[in-house]
Amino acid sequence: MAPQRNTGAGAEAELPEYAGHYRLEERLGSGGMGVVHLARSTSGMKVAVKVVHAQFARDPEFRGRFRQEVAAARRVSGAFTAPVVDADPEAERPWMATLFIPGPTIAEEVKRNGPMSSGELRRLMAGLAEALRDIHRVGVVHRDLKPSNVLLAEDGPKVIDFGISRPKDSELRTETGKLIGTPPFMAPEQFRRPREVGPAADIFALGSVMVHAATGRGPFDSDSPYVVAYQVVHDEPDLTGVPGNLAPLVVRCLAKEPEDRPTPDELMRELRSVAASYDTQVFVPSQRVLEEAEPAPEGSKRSEGRKGSKGAEGAEKSEGSDEPARASGRAQGRPRSRRRRVALAVGALVVVLAGGAGLVTQMPGQDEPSGDARTDADGSQSASPAFTPWSTRPAKGSTGAGTGTGTGGMPQCTFDAKRLLCVQSGLVSALDASDGRVLWRHVLTDGDGPSQAPVLAGGLAQVITHSGKRLEALDPASGATRWQRDLADYPGVRTVGGTVLLTAADDTVTGLDAATGKPLWSRRIPEVDEPYFMTFPKDPLAYVSSTSEDGHTRITAVDPATGKVRRDERLDGTLRLVGTADGSFVLLSEGGGYGTVDAVVRYYPQDKVSLRVKLGVALQEAQAAVQGDRVYLLAFDGSLVAVDTVLGKQVWSLQTSVSRGSVPAADGDYVYFSAADGRLLAVDAEKGGLVGQTGLRLGANSDEVVATLPAPWAVDGHVYAGAPDGTVFAVDGRDPADW
Repeated sequence: MAPQRNTGAGAEAELPEYAGHYRLEERLGSGGMGVVHLARSTSGMKVAVKVVHAQFARDPEFRGRFRQEVAAARRVSGAFTAPVVDADPEAERPWMATLFIPGPTIAEEVKRNGPMSSGELRRLMAGLAEALRDIHRVGVVHRDLKPSNVLLAEDGPKVIDFGISRPKDSELRTETGKLIGTPPFMAPEQFRRPREVGPAADIFALGSVMVHAATGRGPFDSDSPYVVAYQVVHDEPDLTGVPGNLAPLVVRCLAKEPEDRPTPDELMRELRSVAASYDTQVFVPSQRVLEEAEPAPEGSKRSEGRKGSKGAEGAEKSEGSDEPARASGRAQGRPRSRRRRVALAVGALVVVLAGGAGLVTQMPGQDEPSGDARTDADGSQSASPAFTPWSTRPAKGSTGAGTGTGTGGMPQCTFDAKRLLCVQSGLVSALDASDGRVLWRHVLTDGDGPSQAPVLAGGLAQVITHSGKRLEALDPASGATRWQRDLADYPGVRTVGGTVLLTAADDTVTGLDAATGKPLWSRRIPEVDEPYFMTFPKDPLAYVSSTSEDGHTRITAVDPATGKVRRDERLDGTLRLVGTADGSFVLLSEGGGYGTVDAVVRYYPQDKVSLRVKLGVALQEAQAAVQGDRVYLLAFDGSLVAVDTVLGKQVWSLQTSVSRGSVPAADGDYVYFSAADGRLLAVDAEKGGLVGQTGLRLGANSDEVVATLPAPWAVDGHVYAGAPDGTVFAVDGRDPADW
């Protein structure tokens, strides 16, 4: 029979129609070792079939791992796992079929509906303790328990994916120079003594999973897997947001030493009061597939609570201990940032990892995130109820003309803690984010108009002035100049992390210390012409992307601290890099000609796998915002499209009638963008309906076309934007209907 065509790259683009006697019907997802499909047996029974990636099927070591996975899954088949129905680890493309279990993973549930309630969390913890008890009883250690490996079925959680599990009597040891696992959910001993990992490592992972279910993030938080590894081994977990009655149990699970953690039986005794009334149905949606939903009532607030919880949260409050964990005790209320201390010591851990074993990193996808808004997973939190919208003109007397030697024009701003740092023609200013007060003004000579918003790096605001010929580093607290650099010989300037990258005309790149302006290194990037860099939020690397005449795209990732190449990938097709997410690249396919976008591509460089989502209608000159697994595209003509790169489909499309809008910004609840007439618009991120917009803020020269509109900032439940009339304004992002 003809092969099943599916999204993918190379051999993954064509998959067998059958695995054994099971007809593959629908792709459910892809992991590090294989692709999982919904399939049916001859009798019509639904099963989930995992087919090993083609490149791994030829690798004897991976075949050995897959045989071990099949054996482990068969040993643990029971009430709390997906039972193995059939398998053929010796097939050309090895496969395993398990009973299909409808229901989302914890990662999907938290991403779509936000953190779980206290009652849901207690039932989840009890179910996971029961699952680990049964898994450990047969001598298996899972070693990769994480939110994406736990299904929320109607009768309780099901632990899946035993791809890196290891029976105690297994002869297959970690001798390949790799520490295998997902860093935020790995136990300290998995980094320190990977060959001595026992059942207690799964208990540590259970604690980490509970923190994610309660908050949308893990107990150890960093974009760098090496920093996370250091935090897991040395630092205390962040339990902010974990209900107070569960925090003590979670603390015990996250103990650094295995012998200090409770056993599954001990956890079950602690949770006995809820284990008897076990019912996870309160947080299981009726279907796995995203469907069109009815528009929300006008004025409704999605941040008021998790919808569809059937009153579970209110029913649990009578126990009187559902308050989030406070800053009392060694593991509660810990400051989120320990960058300075980590920076001093993480190098030692990297040396240990490099000397003993490499680290196979798989930062979770909201298990990771992008995650979603109003949670610490993406830095967004609920806004203060006392917030009052404000509007101010940083340039005195400005009406937005922005011409001549005066000050004015559309402000372009960057959010810095409690300040907004803004540039206009002839002016850099700082505003108090809470009320819009001007904190200081730094006047530029000759009415110079910076072409982009300030960039924060090295504790300073990096501002390009003098029509791109000078870089000034300003103290964000006072506006004083700390250092300057002539840019006349550098057509390319990009700031990432603590480094300013300067690209010369001869393609030499110089890295400057953003704090001092002193050179750190200077070199040519091997085999890269015109290295003009791109950077993305929460990504420590700088990227160069180029397209060849024969339709191939090359992406080079450079470490800004050293100038060394970290990744060099070559992909088929004319692609434009627009973001990164959980170690993957997000690209737009420009297959229909220059400026025409016909698909969104997510490329996983570690697995060399591409997932392509075709758009319903090609978009012209689309600008993109990447938030977790979602990509939002705003086209030249005002078409706004949402694409889910995990579900593999276009979720919704809206014609906003806003021509030449700004780059969109998203916080999980809403998508925001600015219009050339000064309006700020908000669209429901899930349903695709326009939910609010501000009034017009036209400048004095309203007949002029603005080349580039600055994107709005969505921070802490507030949205900040600049307008052509010279104003900077802030609105409450929780309820755009009231704008």
